[in-house]
Amino acid sequence: MNPHHIRVDSRQSPLGAHASTTTRVGASLAFDDPRHLTAHKWLVDEAYLLDTQDYTAWLDVLTEDIHYFMPVKVTTALGTGYDTSPGMAHFDENLYSLRQRVARFATEHAWTEDPPSRLRHFVTNVRTFATENANELVVESAVLLFRSRGDVVESALVSAGREDLLRRDADGEWRLARRLIAADESVIRMQNLAIFL
Repeated sequence: MNPHHIRVDSRQSPLGAHASTTTRVGASLAFDDPRHLTAHKWLVDEAYLLDTQDYTAWLDVLTEDIHYFMPVKVTTALGTGYDTSPGMAHFDENLYSLRQRVARFATEHAWTEDPPSRLRHFVTNVRTFATENANELVVESAVLLFRSRGDVVESALVSAGREDLLRRDADGEWRLARRLIAADESVIRMQNLAIFL
């Protein structure tokens, strides 16, 4: 592990106090491991929900204790020990606030998404890790979001790394229990973030 690589952590967030603290165990799973294939398929299926903006269905694949966190990236000197702005985040959400965001899209006040954006989530570099709980997996991925809206506004891209915690419920369904998002730019080159990564 690069000693200068700083991971996003739920403990950086006031809302993160309720988040699961499950961590990875050991090296990443083999690409033909059934657990990795399950996690990879889950991410692809989720990307389809986000691309089609089926946010009601997306909310259904989240756990009750979800923490969805994307801190503001800052540029710092090597060895500083941090690369995000303390107390500042593009997203710092629990299930209640995510539901409120989705509900707002259906109102006349969601002018940022009327007309709606055209979205494409490209998910790659997926690595899956076991945890001490057989019903939880830590999954790393890279996401590139393409977004265009209207006919005259230039399209925009957002690139980020994600670390997810997937949890299998009593019905055998996998759900997202934690998403930590590390943006690859300190300045997001998009007019707004009325989207999900």
